[in-house]
Amino acid sequence: MTEQTPGFSTLAIHAGAAPDPTTGARITPIYQTASYVFEDVDQAAKLFGLETFGNIYGRLTNPTQAVLEERVAALEGGVAALAVASGHAAQLIVFHTLLQPGDEFIASRKLYGGSINQFSNAFKNFGWNVVWADPADPASFEKAVTPRTKAIFIESIANPGGIVTDIAAVAHVAKRAGVPLIVDNTLATPYLCRPIEHGADIVVHSLTKFLAGHGNSLGGIIIDAGNFDWSRENRYPMLCEPRPEYNGLVFHQNFGNFAFAVACRALGLRDLGPCISPFNAFQILTGIETLPLRMQRHADNAKAVAEFLSDHPKVAWVSYAGLPGDRYHGLQQKYAPKGAGAVFTFGLKGGYDAGVTLVKSVELFSHLANVGDTRSLVIHPASTTHRQLTDAQKVAAGAGPDVVRLSVGIEDVADIIADLDQALSHID
Repeated sequence: MTEQTPGFSTLAIHAGAAPDPTTGARITPIYQTASYVFEDVDQAAKLFGLETFGNIYGRLTNPTQAVLEERVAALEGGVAALAVASGHAAQLIVFHTLLQPGDEFIASRKLYGGSINQFSNAFKNFGWNVVWADPADPASFEKAVTPRTKAIFIESIANPGGIVTDIAAVAHVAKRAGVPLIVDNTLATPYLCRPIEHGADIVVHSLTKFLAGHGNSLGGIIIDAGNFDWSRENRYPMLCEPRPEYNGLVFHQNFGNFAFAVACRALGLRDLGPCISPFNAFQILTGIETLPLRMQRHADNAKAVAEFLSDHPKVAWVSYAGLPGDRYHGLQQKYAPKGAGAVFTFGLKGGYDAGVTLVKSVELFSHLANVGDTRSLVIHPASTTHRQLTDAQKVAAGAGPDVVRLSVGIEDVADIIADLDQALSHID
């Protein structure tokens, strides 16, 4: 009998998990512990020396976390993963593993405002420098490459604008430059888009959003595609040079195609410490079980809402790649044919004041700084998530004064549209 390859929905429920060997519990337990008993001195020494894998201390590993890591790696098509405390923590660990002081990375201008702030300001304290490129023009990434470039960073579906990036085109630039392509796949999730299939070397997520799906837990994750040569030209010392912390161990030489994931854990998470809590890992695992059902409903509802707004007299424009006339519709059909996701922006003819009025007037929608909840969410980025940016940066990031961002939930779509309709009626 031919072995059946599990489908996406099966992996979302079963990947990485098995009944608890001690109790027989079918659901992965919450292993709420800070540390673990070693079998003996020899086993402890091998664990600390990375000669064998196992549980050492809660900052590094946890059995609940391990199931989460294996499940998301399976869904994304990666070889290994590391779950951490948040999406920002995932980005910090990735760049800590890749960059040295004075190094550069290229990033898309169309990013979540928190990422723009992290890259522009916080990363300067480490001596890491960001160079911005236009996701609508893959050639702009190539023009930005210098001898100091060590990585390229994009979002598959950008937050807040909902634009779709040409992953394969940017991956081609990264390959020519000899650097890894990092793709934030938070808004698409692997249900809608699998960046590794299009050339990504590393995938990151804010697990807080659609993978968890219920607005109740923080988390982030790093997925290693296992396809990058970290020893090429000796450009990545954390991976290709002997590490004094581990008696001269060379990560790429020792761990091969999952060296990056191991280095993120053993060199980044160990020393910087942004570990995920076992309880949050458990909550996120539970959320992932319904990911394919939720994401299809999210995408279907969002398309209907975008169509409604496109015809509304108080709406100037709608940026949603799922609409046939949208600039990015062709890329959406290529990279996310099941739907363009749940997050998009639209512009109000009344500008800033109209945006403020709208978010004050909604009833079903929740006005808050999050996306990816089962509930429909709304925010006016210029006055909230992107307010730390200059006016020019806000516009460049797709968060100008007239912009409203929606994260469309899985409620009955007629109720979602009715709430927006009544809120829009309050705008003069």
